[in-house]
Amino acid sequence: MKRLAMAASLVISACSVASAQTTDQLVKGATDTSNVLNYGMGYNLQRFSTLNQINKDTVRNLVPVWNYSLNDDRSEESQPLVYQGVIYVTSHNATMAVDAKTGKQIWKSKIEYPAETPRIVCCGIINRGGALFDGKLFRTTLDANVIAIDIKDGKELWRQKAADIKEGYSMTVAPLVADGVVITGISGAEFGTRGFIDGWDPATGKHLWRTHSIPSPDEPGGDTWKGDTWKLGGGSTWITGSYDPELNTVYWGIGNPGPFNAAVRPGDNLYTCSVLAMDPKTGKIKWHYQFSPNNPFDYDSVAEMVLADMNVEGKPTKVLMDANRNGFFYVLDRTNGKVLAANPYVKVNWASGVDLKTGKPIETDVVKDARDGKKVTVYPSILGGKNWEPMSFNPQTGLAYANTLAFGGKYKSEPATFKQGEWYLGMDLTDPWEWGTGPRGHLKAIDPMTGKAKWEAASDIPRFSGVLSTAGGVVFTGALTGEFEAFDADTGKKLWQFQTGSGIEGQPVTWQQDGVQYVAVTSGYGGVYSLFSGDERLAKVPPGGSLWVFAVKQ
Repeated sequence: MKRLAMAASLVISACSVASAQTTDQLVKGATDTSNVLNYGMGYNLQRFSTLNQINKDTVRNLVPVWNYSLNDDRSEESQPLVYQGVIYVTSHNATMAVDAKTGKQIWKSKIEYPAETPRIVCCGIINRGGALFDGKLFRTTLDANVIAIDIKDGKELWRQKAADIKEGYSMTVAPLVADGVVITGISGAEFGTRGFIDGWDPATGKHLWRTHSIPSPDEPGGDTWKGDTWKLGGGSTWITGSYDPELNTVYWGIGNPGPFNAAVRPGDNLYTCSVLAMDPKTGKIKWHYQFSPNNPFDYDSVAEMVLADMNVEGKPTKVLMDANRNGFFYVLDRTNGKVLAANPYVKVNWASGVDLKTGKPIETDVVKDARDGKKVTVYPSILGGKNWEPMSFNPQTGLAYANTLAFGGKYKSEPATFKQGEWYLGMDLTDPWEWGTGPRGHLKAIDPMTGKAKWEAASDIPRFSGVLSTAGGVVFTGALTGEFEAFDADTGKKLWQFQTGSGIEGQPVTWQQDGVQYVAVTSGYGGVYSLFSGDERLAKVPPGGSLWVFAVKQ
């Protein structure tokens, strides 16, 4: 009996180890072709795979393997995770585990939140995904809770409240697990909140640290805010950061200041429109770089901070890349925050360039006039040169592949009155777009050091999907009209497309299982462009969330 008990114990122990993701596995996530363990397909957020079974020749034979309904009609921006043959995917109101080969549901854990929660959500009722570690899936909820779920059965293990929705906070961010800490960001800058980044104990949910993105007067950077403006300073942190295990540094983007009316908050307004380099164990800021000081135009800098090792002026350099919403493509030395390159990748008129000595933009009269209360036409618009949708960096081609926007905006400040839980903008939104003629967006293959595009694939309606590139020479992305698309990484020629039935705003991933390479993406229309653009061409695009998985027809 003792032998039987011992054997059973060993089996249980082995199963437990097999289902528990380790720090080492997460560190190697970018090279693990059998799983997708990280948001961004690796701590570096490159969204690149060395798999090449699906390539320029075979992609034409790509067919759907299965489709799984998310039973949701909201925007689906979640990135799936894949571990040991199981796909984990989130929506705003559920977390699901699905057999990766068959599409059959293993479990579904529903998320409930107060009915009034959507009232304080700026730009779509969404969730962007989870994080795996030690047999748990971590995710955030729209009503600003962080929860841990057992990946075996979907049962909730712990829940912690990060903020109060009555104050205008919400959460859509996918957590990051770095150096054994669960790290989360927050949304709410449009409601007069003060942003922050949190660290949590993955085993218990204990709150370990909080780093505010808006410093108080007695903290470094506090002198960049006048009076009490820091209390309502914004600085949301709603996109997942990257992590360099060797430097043990997390890089997290910070959003726009509040309100948009820059005249009421003189100063640089740190750390809005910045990237923070942080210690994951303590949240301590090692260095920061601010892209757009005292910004009026909603040029938040939350989007992905991509890490790579590149030759800069003949010297191997650890870099951080950011296709910033302000229209400039930045390359920073990620060891110290020094700016190495900053060049426009779309039309820009608010600045004539970036001074590489000071790191500051060289502003034009467009910014001066905006701060003085005049109506201006600005490029890019408040949606940016690129919005939240993550780009991909292919280390083999040396190019970044990004869905960019090709229109401007009309900006006019107005008085801003703060009332808790309500919009705190200070901008006239009655006619905010300068559409111009021609396509409203492009998928671009961008040289990081120059900002110039090797090629671009135009789209009359801009794409708001993430991008995936592979060693097979293929770039995957999706259209708001529903097409999942594949392009030649070298030429931009469209190689394949498939209609998914609703607009694609998800983040494609790829992995290999039993000798077959798969590609997956969520489909489901309803994000920021659909909410605010008034684009009548999308009127017939139906909502409806689903997860699609594709493979080459054998």
